Amino acid sequence: MPRAAELGQRAGLLIGGVLLAACTPITSISPSPSPSASPSPTTAASVGTPSPTAAGPSATPTLPPLSLDLPRRQDERIVRVDVDPQLSGDEGQIVVTVTNLTDRRVGELVLRWPTALRDTLFLAPFRPSQQRIAEGGPPLMQDWTKWVEGPGESGEPAGTTSLGWGPLLPGATLTIPIQVTRSVGGGLAFDLQVLADEAILSLPDGAPAELRTSVP
Repeated sequence: MPRAAELGQRAGLLIGGVLLAACTPITSISPSPSPSASPSPTTAASVGTPSPTAAGPSATPTLPPLSLDLPRRQDERIVRVDVDPQLSGDEGQIVVTVTNLTDRRVGELVLRWPTALRDTLFLAPFRPSQQRIAEGGPPLMQDWTKWVEGPGESGEPAGTTSLGWGPLLPGATLTIPIQVTRSVGGGLAFDLQVLADEAILSLPDGAPAELRTSVP
């Protein structure tokens, strides 16, 4: 019976192995999950999306021709300004009317425009005449107080022409005729500023008193 006993022992070991395998948890033998084939969120976001740091520098706004930089200071006194170009052919005038809407006096009203304007339109407080240039002629009366091409002694910046035109009393209106001689045909536009000394006055809406003036 030794042979029968040996076969019985082997059968018992085989059955025990099967039972042991059946009792082993499934998770311990399941294969590890394969990596996902979809791209990671970081990779997906970078595809076709420019980096914020890769953008070039922002473009600097370009000022139109015959523009002026605003003065560093703005005067809180309010004025109303009207500009009326009156040109016929190569000559004429630009009439600037300024009304002081406050109860404070402006000691010297100053008009300012780009000096480069003279290459097209020459602006002056008077028109040359034989009476003005004649030696020993009659005394000349003038209302304007200064006519300065910057840089000037009172802080007038380079590239500007400043015309001072007397005081402006509270509530008063000052009419300033500027004589114009045209050297190049065609319309153009330029900046015209209204200042008290080196501070730009204010318009009724609170904006600086700078007007873009068009001449046909």
